[in-house]
Order: sequence, then structure tokens, then C-alpha cells
Amino acid sequence: MHKNTKKLGAVLGLGLAAAALAQGTTFLTIGTGSTTGVYFPVGTGMAKLMNDAGGLRANARSTGGSVFNMSALASGELDMATVQNDIAYYAFKGTGVSSFEGKANGKVRAMGVLYPEVLHVVARKDAKINSIADLKGKRVVTGDLGSGTEQTARQVLQAYGLDFGDLGQQLRVSPAQGISLMQDKRADVLFYTVGVGASAISQIAQTVDVNIVPVGGNQAASLIKKYPFYVRYNVPAKSYKGINATVPSVAVQAVLVTTTATSEDAVYRAMKATFGDEKAMKAIHPSLAANFSLSKATKGAGVPFHAGAIKFFKENGITVK
Repeated sequence: MHKNTKKLGAVLGLGLAAAALAQGTTFLTIGTGSTTGVYFPVGTGMAKLMNDAGGLRANARSTGGSVFNMSALASGELDMATVQNDIAYYAFKGTGVSSFEGKANGKVRAMGVLYPEVLHVVARKDAKINSIADLKGKRVVTGDLGSGTEQTARQVLQAYGLDFGDLGQQLRVSPAQGISLMQDKRADVLFYTVGVGASAISQIAQTVDVNIVPVGGNQAASLIKKYPFYVRYNVPAKSYKGINATVPSVAVQAVLVTTTATSEDAVYRAMKATFGDEKAMKAIHPSLAANFSLSKATKGAGVPFHAGAIKFFKENGITVK
């Protein structure tokens, strides 16, 4: 009996210690995107840096992408997320995307800009598509239902005088399903707004003869004028197999966001663990290696910054406008 009591006391002691430890730890769920994209490895890498720093327990989750992430932040299902800057803006204002209409989330806050997300319009060479105008009547993967890519595809088509109704078939599927459709000749073109070097694009280029359709000239100019989130961005030659020349396109920005429901202390600590270690951030993924810097991290977020992020940037001599 005495032995059992001692055992019970030890178990209770361990339980209390665990509870005390848990009390001092902030748990964060970070929404990312498809496992074949860039958000997932970037989110996983940042979660590891947060966990290694101590005091935070971060977990990166694969999701349907930007639009899903903004809705999940609003419901409290997610604490932080990687999203396109335009989608963050639409959620904040309650416009632009049907699921956000009339549901402005004024609690959305930026932590920092990560890297440009480049519009890839990947076409099978045998489909003979050299311009966005050629997409009329074609079978086009426009991104997962509710993804940032779908929103970008709509806006780019509009710049060329087209809409989804002009396509032969609009395929609203995940990037992984899109790869299969391209490989099986069941899709002619795939839209994907993603960092250069994404495994999904590489996978298609390795298995199918493809070309990247340019977005440039007057159409790019009108797109940037109408939607100030966009910037011109050239996909460098040799970025993917068979792409031997630079291709003009447009990009939005990938940004790490949270809401005012996450404490100033948790955001500040998360920022120190990630944005505070530029070398470790660049090592996470080529998109960060080529583009990430603390000096760029406050430019083009699309939404106001979180107090914890402002504190972090101020300590590093950066004023947030």
C-alpha cells in the first residue's frame, strides 16, 4: 500500500511538472499549403526554428492554401499561416473572394514578408499555347478550390479579356492532382502561384515537354495597375528542365500572418526565432535563399503588422510603416 502511494505521488508529481511546463509553453498551429508547394517546407522549417528556440511548440499543417488559411485564422483553427499578400488583404477588407464578402477580419496582422510568389502558367508543348489568349477552349488547372492560385488565374485571364467560362474545361484541383492531369494528357495548362523551384513544377517539367506561358507587356501593366499587389518577375532561364530562356511573368508576395488573438510575446518570440536568424531562414528553401532578407520583410505585406512583429523590427532598427 505504502509502495503504491509513493508510486502515485511520483506519477502525480510528474503530471504537475508536465502541466507547469505546458503552462509556460505557447502552442502554435501554422497553416501552409500543398505538400508539393513551397509553403509546406517553409512552414515546417519555421516551425522547427520556433521549437528549437524554446518556449514555443509550433506545428505546421498542410492545407488547401491561402484562402483556406485566412478563413481558418478567423475561426481560430490556425494561429499563424503563410499566405499570398493579396489574399490577406482581401480577408482583412472582406472583399475580393466570395467566402470573405461581408466578413472583414480586422484582426488579421502581418508578421513579415517571406519571398515573391511567381505565377507559373505551365503548358504542355503539344498543346501549342504561347499566350494567355490561347487558353480559350483549353483544359486548364486553375488551382485548388479556394486557393490563392485560383484568384490569380481569374485576374490574369481578365487582363487578357477572358474568364473561366471561356475555358474548354476549368479543373479546380490540388497541385498534386494537377501534375497527374498534365502527365496523363487530361490537362493542357496548369496555373500555380508559387516560389520559383517548386517541386510540383519541376516534377511536371521532368516528365512532360512543357513551356511556361509569358505574362507581360500591356496586360501585365494593366494587371499591376488594377491590383497593386503584383510586381513584374522574370522566371530565370534553366529554372526548370526544358525552359532555356527567361520568361516574363508577375508575382505576389508570400507573407507570414497571424491575428490579434496571438499574444505580443508569442509573436515576438516567433519572430526572433525565424526572421531574427537570416542564415537559418535562407537555409530552409531556395525561394528564401534567393529572396529573403530582414530589410525586405516589411515591404508589401498588404495588412497591418502585429505589435509583436513591430517590437521585433524596431529592435532591429527597422521602422514599420
